[in-house]
Amino acid sequence: MKKILIAAAVGMLVAGSVAAQESPWLVRARAVNLNMANKDGVAGGALGLAVNDKTIGEVDISYFFNKNVAAELILTLPQRQTVYAGAAGIGNFKHLPPTLTLQYHFTDLGAYKPYVGAGLNYTKITGTNLTTGHKLDNSSYGAAFQAGVDVPLTKQVSLNFDVKKVYIKTDVYTSAGVNAGTLKLDPVLVGVGVGYRF
Repeated sequence: MKKILIAAAVGMLVAGSVAAQESPWLVRARAVNLNMANKDGVAGGALGLAVNDKTIGEVDISYFFNKNVAAELILTLPQRQTVYAGAAGIGNFKHLPPTLTLQYHFTDLGAYKPYVGAGLNYTKITGTNLTTGHKLDNSSYGAAFQAGVDVPLTKQVSLNFDVKKVYIKTDVYTSAGVNAGTLKLDPVLVGVGVGYRF
């Protein structure tokens, strides 16, 4: 009986260890630099507007459907960005850009676990305050592409490097409500952080 109890206890410990390794949830925290493309949607660059680059904090939650396929929800707090006309700041706006991607993780490369992903970004734009009187669209939908790598430090903790290209654009309107053109922000996001697998 004693041997059976010991075997059962060992079995439970092993099962618990396997379950922990196979948990579908992964949470990461990253520091991310937004490098704006600032492409003018008017021939000849008539708008002449640009938005500043910025480093922000980011949290993402991943759910693994199996060892290779996962969905990742990328979140941050509303960010305030400065708008420039040439070298002069002319105001600011806030944006909240949650992004959802579907990823494929490569699992046969030893300690390195690279992945690629693609998905959709939705950006909510609020609080536009420009001295020129221009207004921005309230929202933007666009594609998002991603590549990165996780480097395990322990069974649960990993170091993460991640690069994303997110397509964000907004129509710009004059104070009279006339569409003056489209400003394509289309940032490249380069991030580094840590992940925890539950």
